Amino acid sequence: MIQQVELVLLPEEVADEAIMLQQAADRLFVPSARIFCIRIIRRSIDSRGSKTLYRIKVNAYIDENPPPVPSFSSRFNFQKDVSRAPEVLIVGFGPAGMFASLKLIENGYKPVVIERGKNVRERRRDLARLNRKGLINEDSNYCYGEGGAGTFSDGKLYTRSNKRGSIERILQILVMHGADEMILVDAHPHIGTNKLPALVTEIRNTILHAGGEIHFNTRMTDLLISQNRVTGIRTEDTLSGQSSEFLATSVILATGHSARDIYSLLHRKGIHIEAKPFALGVRAEHPQQVIDQQQYHSRIRHPNLPPASYSLACQAAGRSLFSFCMCPGGIIAPAATSSHEVVVNGWSPSRRNNPFANSGLVVNIGPEDFRNYSAAGPLAGMYFQQEIEQKSYEAGGGGLRAPAQRMVDFTRKRISSSLPSCSYIPGIIPADLYAVLPDIISQTLCEGLKFFGKKMPSYFTNDAILVATESRTSSPVRIPRNSVTMQHPQIRGLFPCAEGAGYAGGIVSAAMDGENCGEAVLAFMKNQQV
Repeated sequence: MIQQVELVLLPEEVADEAIMLQQAADRLFVPSARIFCIRIIRRSIDSRGSKTLYRIKVNAYIDENPPPVPSFSSRFNFQKDVSRAPEVLIVGFGPAGMFASLKLIENGYKPVVIERGKNVRERRRDLARLNRKGLINEDSNYCYGEGGAGTFSDGKLYTRSNKRGSIERILQILVMHGADEMILVDAHPHIGTNKLPALVTEIRNTILHAGGEIHFNTRMTDLLISQNRVTGIRTEDTLSGQSSEFLATSVILATGHSARDIYSLLHRKGIHIEAKPFALGVRAEHPQQVIDQQQYHSRIRHPNLPPASYSLACQAAGRSLFSFCMCPGGIIAPAATSSHEVVVNGWSPSRRNNPFANSGLVVNIGPEDFRNYSAAGPLAGMYFQQEIEQKSYEAGGGGLRAPAQRMVDFTRKRISSSLPSCSYIPGIIPADLYAVLPDIISQTLCEGLKFFGKKMPSYFTNDAILVATESRTSSPVRIPRNSVTMQHPQIRGLFPCAEGAGYAGGIVSAAMDGENCGEAVLAFMKNQQV
């Protein structure tokens, strides 16, 4: 007999199997000897009360042994030989492009992937130059390259998008390719930047072993169209400059939220795109110990507890302000994709063992805020975003140094006379962030930070710093698509996908959208064959 039960454990008890077994027995009113095994199916941390607790949902196997855990490789058929199968072009090899490829292989189609950036090993070298020397490779950086922006930006897997597809399936495929099985049970699963590159490499190997193609260092420069139908794409080798053409009747466009050249290309060709709301602000960094003490109600964090996180939101100055991509034990990273811009993002290693905690603090903005760029039409938000990134570059004094201000100093409109240590490797410089950010964002931040200080007292402190600019939260442009066929309403065979098209946010939701686009392509290809 299998019984499901929730255990409530103190941090010092959570690693003790005997305590877990006895509590399960007590809650089920059976002798512990009758419980042959317990398996965790959900684990979360509850710090709402005076004591921090683990809440662990388990299956208890009473008077019987549990069945063997099936191999995930037996659940997914990625071993087909699709080398001679009909081809589908996929532009972009982030989570959407990877999972679209796997979905096509499962169904007997050959993915041909075009990726402007490098593979993860070569991409590391460009990131090292970016961090240490401030040299940006505009095709290989934190946003572009194998695995997309997520590869070197943390690997948080939490999503509320449970109506878009099977979250469990996405997580199982990640485990199949090397992720820790605990992502299947943790309420807020996380892989870590140090482990993601190996996982991404394994997914690449699965695609190649099945006969798929992946072309790195290959930038899409044109979309080939005849009579409002896709016929292929034109590309340029980013190393040699050589042009090529890839012909296909189906193109999944999964280029990510920073591919400004793609938005400009579509606009030039008269292909309908739309300005969309997004969020913009700063990245806040605290000593991790400050967040631990606040969240866990204890001077010292128990070793069985992970570094604490937080989630904050409020209405201020008539706008929404909220924390975004919170990284416990993390690092602030330079996420610019062009020279003369400063963009910041955050990531954490798997152990989350760095001394700082950082999070985006961003404000919702919409087309009414882009009026100065109204002549740019649907690209207005993109140019608005770019202008602020360039102001951040100027305020940082050039290179990739980022303008920064202590938190309380910011609310008092006082340039900080000194700045604390910061995880941002290119360096920070004292600056007036009101000169960088639009007034509505500065005002919302100022009011919202004071409110957060009332809600979470130790949060509002001059030991914390604000670093500008957190601007790549999502795409400022939407590429429309039919809700049923998932094709662009104007161009048959074009499938706008995931974050770059404005339909996802984060690794798991992008992966699910990639699968959904893969399925839509399958239906389209089958209809063509009839």
